[in-house]
Amino acid sequence: MAGDGASVERLRQYLRELKPAARSVLIGELERGLLRGDDAPAASPVLGASLVLHELRLVIREQRDGGPRLGSAARLFFVPLEPFIVDDLAEHKHPGRVSHNVLEQLWTWIRRDLLPEEAKAFTEAANDALLAGNQPKAEQLARAFQDRAAAAIAAAFAAGDEDEKIRRRLLAQIGTVRAGEDGITLMRALKSRDALATFAAHLPLHITNLANGRLDQAKVLIESTAAFDGETFLPALLIVMNRLATPWQLIRLGIKAAGTDIAARVADTPYGVTVTIVLAELERLIGELRSGLRSGRGVAVGATLKSIHDAARGLRTELDLPVDSTWGRTLAAQRASISELLRSEIESVPTRVRRLLRARPSAEIRANSTLDADEVTEAEALVEFVSNCRNFASELALNEVTQRTFTDLQQFLDSGTRALLDGLRHAGDADRSFRQSQVAAARRFCAKVFGADYAKTLGKAAEVAAGSERRLARA
Repeated sequence: MAGDGASVERLRQYLRELKPAARSVLIGELERGLLRGDDAPAASPVLGASLVLHELRLVIREQRDGGPRLGSAARLFFVPLEPFIVDDLAEHKHPGRVSHNVLEQLWTWIRRDLLPEEAKAFTEAANDALLAGNQPKAEQLARAFQDRAAAAIAAAFAAGDEDEKIRRRLLAQIGTVRAGEDGITLMRALKSRDALATFAAHLPLHITNLANGRLDQAKVLIESTAAFDGETFLPALLIVMNRLATPWQLIRLGIKAAGTDIAARVADTPYGVTVTIVLAELERLIGELRSGLRSGRGVAVGATLKSIHDAARGLRTELDLPVDSTWGRTLAAQRASISELLRSEIESVPTRVRRLLRARPSAEIRANSTLDADEVTEAEALVEFVSNCRNFASELALNEVTQRTFTDLQQFLDSGTRALLDGLRHAGDADRSFRQSQVAAARRFCAKVFGADYAKTLGKAAEVAAGSERRLARA
């Protein structure tokens, strides 16, 4: 996603300066808001919760991986490309977008093969300007070099169109998995920099619902911009999608252009690419969900699941999409992939909860030990995940497994907490801390399954049980 460049950069800087604990709190609040259907948090009503969550993911990954590898001059050079950078694997196809993983390769190509002398001169001059605190001069140098690079890339691809041998060498020099697409996307972003900036300035920073007058306005802006430069059509669509609270609504431009929701008619218009863009974005979201679940502590997994659900439902309900069409088969395969991924994850949750909360004899408990805090946090996130899945189960063909798992959790927690409280009442010095940590974990899980009032009652029962244990010790 991308919003207004200055606003987003200020947001990134703010998020980088937050402490990890504060980020965790912010993530939780934003995710809960999105799951309630809110996308305009009080802290950032203009940018929207979905954009803030996206930037939080990028900041967390950046700090985990040691920060960006590109130098300051290179980052200035790539500013026009920012709206078209996607947080996904390089081999996945996203029309008009490039993976953040390929930026270093693109920069290496430019400074090694395309414009080596000019790139060196630009880097040195831009870095000197930045060190002197002269940001305007650095940006002016970047614009001049962007213009030279755009012309050089266009000339290189034109030569490749004339000679297959030259084209093969060019793609090898670029070196990315999708070298041809990546090079063209970069060229378009640089070449149409000013036109796209003007286009973006006329759009709202955040579009809650792409419908009625807002839909008409976006279509007029896209077509008026593309009338002057046909290469801006696809980038303009992507800029609109970046501003949407729910990116799948981009397909409404295709339906509007075709005057019908019949998929074949939409495909016959230039806006047919909107469906391909949304399907690619849905595939990216599925990968993001898979990574978050595998990590056990994925960032905003519930919000990602909601985005997947909304996109799948939007494609099915707003488009007359035959199951045997190319788009229909793609969507069917994605829904099957989601169902398989979630089913195995959902079914594993009761086992993880039982392993943590199983009532154990004192002989099995190491003296003064406690439950692993990270394991408890991971299990709590998964319990909340199962609870969230209930809201999306119908669209994702998960009704049966979700209901069965949630009922299993309810029954285990209802009966299991009694055993834990009983164990706490009779705890000795060696096993007391472990049993207290089990009850504390059970309270967190119960808050997700039964609600805050139930968890509060359990907390009071734990205090009573701990008091009984102290009285027994004194006796």
